[in-house]
Amino acid sequence: MNIKIRWRRRCVRSFFIAAVTAVCLSGCGNEKNHTATASEASVSEAKKEFHSVTLLSMSGDLLPKLDDVPEQEENPIPEYLRNGVEHPVVASLQARLMDLGFMDNDEPTQYFGNVTEAAIKIFQRQNELAQDGIAGSATLEAIMSPSAKYYAVAKGVSGDDITRIQTRLYELGYLAVAEQVSGSFGDETEAAVMKLQEVNGLNIDGKVGRQTMNLLYSEEVRPNMLSYGEKSDVVLASQQRLKDLGYLISVPDGAYGNDTVAAVKQFQARNDLVVDGYLGPSTRVALNSSEATPNGMRLGEQGDSVSKIQQLLNKYGYLSSSNVTGYYGEVTENAVKAFQRNNGLSPDGSVGQNTLAKLSGNGIKSASSASKDSGKGSGGKGGTVKGGSGVNGLLSIARSKLGRPYVWGAKGSGSFDCSGFIYWCLNQAGVRQSYITSSGWRSVGKYTKISNFGSLKAGDIIVVKGHVGIVAGGGRVIDASSSNGKVVERSLSNWWKKNFICGWRIFG
Repeated sequence: MNIKIRWRRRCVRSFFIAAVTAVCLSGCGNEKNHTATASEASVSEAKKEFHSVTLLSMSGDLLPKLDDVPEQEENPIPEYLRNGVEHPVVASLQARLMDLGFMDNDEPTQYFGNVTEAAIKIFQRQNELAQDGIAGSATLEAIMSPSAKYYAVAKGVSGDDITRIQTRLYELGYLAVAEQVSGSFGDETEAAVMKLQEVNGLNIDGKVGRQTMNLLYSEEVRPNMLSYGEKSDVVLASQQRLKDLGYLISVPDGAYGNDTVAAVKQFQARNDLVVDGYLGPSTRVALNSSEATPNGMRLGEQGDSVSKIQQLLNKYGYLSSSNVTGYYGEVTENAVKAFQRNNGLSPDGSVGQNTLAKLSGNGIKSASSASKDSGKGSGGKGGTVKGGSGVNGLLSIARSKLGRPYVWGAKGSGSFDCSGFIYWCLNQAGVRQSYITSSGWRSVGKYTKISNFGSLKAGDIIVVKGHVGIVAGGGRVIDASSSNGKVVERSLSNWWKKNFICGWRIFG
């Protein structure tokens, strides 16, 4: 190889090492649970090599004296970073892609897998580079450049990322029909983005950049669909269906009020939908499907729908007012059983269609002939969630999926994203939990909140910036990892501590 070419490549590599060495040497794992073990001395040598590179100029020598060129290290950076490569520099590459919005946030690893390759291709597409998914010198320089642009797309672009954006626009009611989720950013998608920006007070340019992307997945996003305060025949029909399925307690009237919002949220939670309380297109399709899951509240539930049930139980003397908390605890369960026994229903303690219909209907027998709940115990938060298999069961379920691929938006059982993995594992363990994004886990409020990283225990859900996992005990965590490209069990490293937001104790 020509010595000038070799030196230029070494200059690029030295620049790359110096630019990202702090992230690169942060002790990250990979798909085979390897850990980056570069020492402080390695950092120092990398920095010295970078500072020793002579800047080229029109009047200076083309190359520095070859006698001053340092020797290659034992583990040199590969000439091309591509799928299948394992090297500490891959962690730096992933961290940068995450910072720029091309890759979901996660603990960076040394392994270059399918997810990293897909992120590289999107970056290359945006920067008009050959879309080969390989990080050669040109792609590396563009990614690590201080002037590198955040992920952004506009009309004329096609790809899997466009499909994800369109899917969210459809869920929020900005795209009218499912056929518009095509993977190609055309006039209809541009119009939908502009409408989203207008409704939500953003600059209206029809492009999906940092602000618009963050808005799409925020809890504050305002949809373009049937919501609180509206009145129509569509609302009336939806209310009747919610009533038939056991979700709506009040009489259908066509007005989208608090009872309807609570019923919609409960339906969404039962039917694997994003819980937002809006009658969007996906919710309406699921609601009118013959496979719609009917309501059935039970121990461990929480929300406005539970409060409505508790208020009715209180009205007929089965539950004291102090236990109208919105949490379905043992006191509420016992009150439901008493109601069921006194009204000719099977006393299973859960509120299904028959119990709800009776509770919200006429001819109800009060608790005068049944023993009232004295209020001992707790109708509020706390206590172990019954019906589950406990910490050991949850961890066993989580470990049964080790190695399954990471797929954005997947909820199991063959593939998962980080929040989909938590959703699937909890429900398999008998814990009724609706699907929520990693940002939603910051304020789920249903379980005991853990604010101190050092207080986490096995079975807790750990929430970090843009990511969630299950604490496995012994300083380890199980999660669906985008950087690994699969479900892994790995060290609960300093990265998790640095990005820690909170934890949630499910059991105990």
